[in-house]
Amino acid sequence: MVNTQLLIAGRWCDAHDGRTLDVLDPTTEECIGRVAYAAKIDMKAAVEGATIGFEAWRQLTVWDRCHIMRRAAELLRERSSQIARIMTAEEGKPLKQAMTEIDSAAETIEYFAEQGCRLNGELVPSRFPHVEQRVIHQPVGVVAAFTPWNFPINQIARKLGAALGAGCAVIVKAPEDTPASPAEFIRCFCDAGVPSGTISLLYGDPAEISEYLIPHPVVRKISFTGSTVVGKHLAALAGAQMKSVIMELGGHAPVIICHDADLDMAAERLCASKFRNAGQACTSPTRFLLHTDIADSFIEKFKKQISSLKIGNGLDEGVTMGPLVSDRRLKALTALIEDAQKKGAELWRPKIPMPSKGFFFQPTLVFRPSLDMRLMQEEPFGPIAIIDKFTDLELALKEANRLAYALAAYVYTRSERTGRLLGEKIEAGMVAVNHSGIGLPEIPFGGMKDSGYGTEGGPEALREHTITRLVSSQHERS
Repeated sequence: MVNTQLLIAGRWCDAHDGRTLDVLDPTTEECIGRVAYAAKIDMKAAVEGATIGFEAWRQLTVWDRCHIMRRAAELLRERSSQIARIMTAEEGKPLKQAMTEIDSAAETIEYFAEQGCRLNGELVPSRFPHVEQRVIHQPVGVVAAFTPWNFPINQIARKLGAALGAGCAVIVKAPEDTPASPAEFIRCFCDAGVPSGTISLLYGDPAEISEYLIPHPVVRKISFTGSTVVGKHLAALAGAQMKSVIMELGGHAPVIICHDADLDMAAERLCASKFRNAGQACTSPTRFLLHTDIADSFIEKFKKQISSLKIGNGLDEGVTMGPLVSDRRLKALTALIEDAQKKGAELWRPKIPMPSKGFFFQPTLVFRPSLDMRLMQEEPFGPIAIIDKFTDLELALKEANRLAYALAAYVYTRSERTGRLLGEKIEAGMVAVNHSGIGLPEIPFGGMKDSGYGTEGGPEALREHTITRLVSSQHERS
């Protein structure tokens, strides 16, 4: 049993009124712990602590902040085996994938630690004599970060790294489904010497916490990862208070596989990307658009790759796909598939052993899709791939751009010209050609249209957490 507490003003504590929520193992459906459920008095204390923590953190030199962040990354790596097992138990992903996520989070923290030392001001040449024009970048203040359960550490690392690197304090509202691994991640920062209150950690009712933190005058920026519906609501709350936001929202990623693609490579890489974390990733490839010349060959290779998956408890050796995170996700995917079947879809599922208990959903290919199916409009967020064909690349591009979702997209082609053309014309914040490596800390990560705005990667992510100011001074001639 792992009982997860709140972190308020540098102190780990239970909720003021003692409330908790049960945490279930999605593999066994058994209760494996409890998480503290914050009341408003806890939120108030967190904001008060963050106010003090922000002043302490911003007063440190950038080199001191960098040292603390790098030490936190070191501690995360030292504790990775223990934390990964916690993550697998509460979220379901295979242990190897949990270890990869933790290593990625450590890299992200190290990147933003170093990047904070490069947050330079600028001198702008003046058109007037004896005038100095300085542009300075100052931390925006206290950031409220709302993070999801599907990557419970890495999603926090993106937000926390950029905010801390810029000199901000952060109140993290972490997921109740997967609370213990984020808590152990943040404990690394506490043990590395981050000042009390610089990082706070809350769990509880998402609506209640967001409606308290977002309008609060101390909170100056909002960062959210989650569904488009919730993101729009939170952005509206922030907009009413003239607060800037970063929104990393839903996706429904298209994959265009051209007639000249390397099909073996495409099948192997897309299978790994599609069924990573049981398809519970916002960048997961979903709508597969296959040129008719290669469609049958690719489908055969793709099915072979899927049939080699090993589904089960993520702590078991060799397992490559675990369960969905909860019963509600299982019901949601089942409803989408039933709707598709009623409207003429044909399904294919591999003949591989499935556990009899837990929130497992069999990998599913959906053929003969039509636009009246919910699957073609809604993000499945699970191990479901929609298979369609095209003869005209312009029509494939039109389908790729049809939805308001515009987070990630994928292209497979041997033609550099085609890859560049589609990379420019597909409406997505991130387009990967012949691979899926779009989650690195040094490059932008974010979407367009209903998939959000702002970025959580690269130098731009650090600037997102600053206020750009001008100090213009006229000096007397010496």
